[in-house]
Amino acid sequence: EIMGSEGYLLNQFLAPRTNKRTDAWGGTPEKRRRFPVEIVRRVREAVGTDFILCYRMSMADYVEDGQSWDEIVALASEVEVAGATIINSGFGWHEARVPTIVTSVPNSAFVDISSALAEHVSIPVVASNRINMPQTAEQILADTHVQLISMARPLLSDPEWVHKAAADQADEINTCIACNQACLDHAFVHKSVSCLLNPRAGRETSLVLPPTRRARSVAVVGAGPAGLATAVNAAQRGHRVTLFEAAAEIGGQFDLARRIPGKEEFAETIRYYTTMLDKHGVDVRLSTRAGVDEVTGYDDVVLATGVTPRMPDIPGIDHPKVLSYAQALAGAPVGETVAVIGAGGIGFDVSEFLTTDSSPTLNLKEWKAEWGAADPQEARGALITPLPAPAVREVYLLQRTKGPQGRKLGKTSGWVHRASLKAKGVHQLSGVNYERIDDAGLHISFGPEHADPRVLEVDNVVICAGQESVRDLEDALRARGIEPHIIGGADVAAELDAKRAIRQGTELAARL
Repeated sequence: EIMGSEGYLLNQFLAPRTNKRTDAWGGTPEKRRRFPVEIVRRVREAVGTDFILCYRMSMADYVEDGQSWDEIVALASEVEVAGATIINSGFGWHEARVPTIVTSVPNSAFVDISSALAEHVSIPVVASNRINMPQTAEQILADTHVQLISMARPLLSDPEWVHKAAADQADEINTCIACNQACLDHAFVHKSVSCLLNPRAGRETSLVLPPTRRARSVAVVGAGPAGLATAVNAAQRGHRVTLFEAAAEIGGQFDLARRIPGKEEFAETIRYYTTMLDKHGVDVRLSTRAGVDEVTGYDDVVLATGVTPRMPDIPGIDHPKVLSYAQALAGAPVGETVAVIGAGGIGFDVSEFLTTDSSPTLNLKEWKAEWGAADPQEARGALITPLPAPAVREVYLLQRTKGPQGRKLGKTSGWVHRASLKAKGVHQLSGVNYERIDDAGLHISFGPEHADPRVLEVDNVVICAGQESVRDLEDALRARGIEPHIIGGADVAAELDAKRAIRQGTELAARL
């Protein structure tokens, strides 16, 4: 595949934004196209007629002074004549202010652009970006001019994707949630690429799950990501697994995460685990708070009891205005003005949740308007002025530390969350001291001198100040001579870390 998109070298020659040449390689659209077209022609000469040559074309640059639609169509025609077999779709430069690959990008967001281009060429055009399930892919092939579907991350998430699709077992697909946390975020800091949902990706020979030679009875307490990974993988190996969950449904923190605007697809992970628990015969006991008696007699006991929101030591923390993030996400009534204490990943998610209309997800047209993503046929570079939906609440996002908020968010997704909060008009205050909470609201000041005291007259205060491990069973088990395996949030209550939780659960299942 020849890489002609994402703002890399060939794309830079194509865009007036970056190509300022006045020689034979720039100055007019025809001359700007010459470099990529010549490369396609020379590669075709070198490889002969039987070699499949794919050109990945930027069909919407999403940067100022990007290509116009007429230029893109002309490029497609010239690339076809020069010898390309297939045209693949690329969208957005790395510098673009429009997200193109993260979770919050609607499924199949750019297929209409690929389909429009396909009408101008006779070689196949490939649809790409945020297509992750067979039903969707089949619909695209049936309804549009696109002839192929390109996927990358979904095959890290589930290497059996194609087999499961062919066997009509889509409900068994471990669906990519476009989180980027173990694939792209790793790649950009030169760490081994893997997958948050599938820690065996990139470690297929070192993290193996062979059939067990001796079936053990295993009690897993907690059906969040860590417990689910343990239960399914251990049962798949042939162990007899009982899974206890205090709540009425599985999912743990993922059950909260799926409620965040743009993270609705986290529900796919819960669907996958529900299917696999059933397929591998796990005895699932919901609404069951396991005590020592319930787990006595098993060969292994796994504590995957997760975390509980940490409530900081602020005077008035027990005031009726105060909610934990879990209560807010689970549907507790929240007023029109809110202070969110803690600006980590959860604080950002909760602020998005609180400022966004709780009605169904943005449709594609609304999402593109929100980010200023135009139809490439309407504007050069496919950019227009963003028109974000108005915030449904006034939110203050507060952190104790000084400096900009959200610096520790994911490398390839953090900027999207920072831009979203800015668009929603969230008031971001750093270097804050929390003095007290009372009927008047949240009393704050700034810095070591407690300067500039003020009252945020809010209806509610939502606490996103970290987590504490839930390990209340541990001592009682040890007193009875049971040494539990402790994984996930129960092991370390750092910033919520599903990547570590699922990895620990999978590694434990491999050792049992």
